[in-house]
Amino acid sequence: MTITGGCLCGAVRYEAAEELFSGHCFCDDCRRSSSTAHGSHMGVARAAFSVTGEVRFFDKPADSGNIVSRGFCPTCGSPVYSLNSGFPDTVFLRASSLDDMAQFHPQMSVYASRAPAWDQPDGSLPQFAEMPSRVPEDMG
Repeated sequence: MTITGGCLCGAVRYEAAEELFSGHCFCDDCRRSSSTAHGSHMGVARAAFSVTGEVRFFDKPADSGNIVSRGFCPTCGSPVYSLNSGFPDTVFLRASSLDDMAQFHPQMSVYASRAPAWDQPDGSLPQFAEMPSRVPEDMG
């Protein structure tokens, strides 16, 4: 399966060949950077990921101490993908940047303990109160 996507103005485009996992994150940083109650991400193999166009990054330490680099288009400001120093082989695509939204199938919710009352995690998905140290074997 080829995964493609990009920013709102089309200046940034990406392609990935392998989905590893996907899910919703209710951490404070994802909430603030998505302007809603959670961020939805698809993890893809960094070795099978390519991007064209200029991407700028905002780096911030996560609760874990890892550095999360949030990539966005400097022209339109759209968040496109993130990198996490604790997962060096993974690119976290913003599900909202996918060309084909039907390719996103969330498998879990992380930081579920921080979800607001008005946007609770899907009860049919596995939930982690905080961030797991690794993706469970049956999800990746």
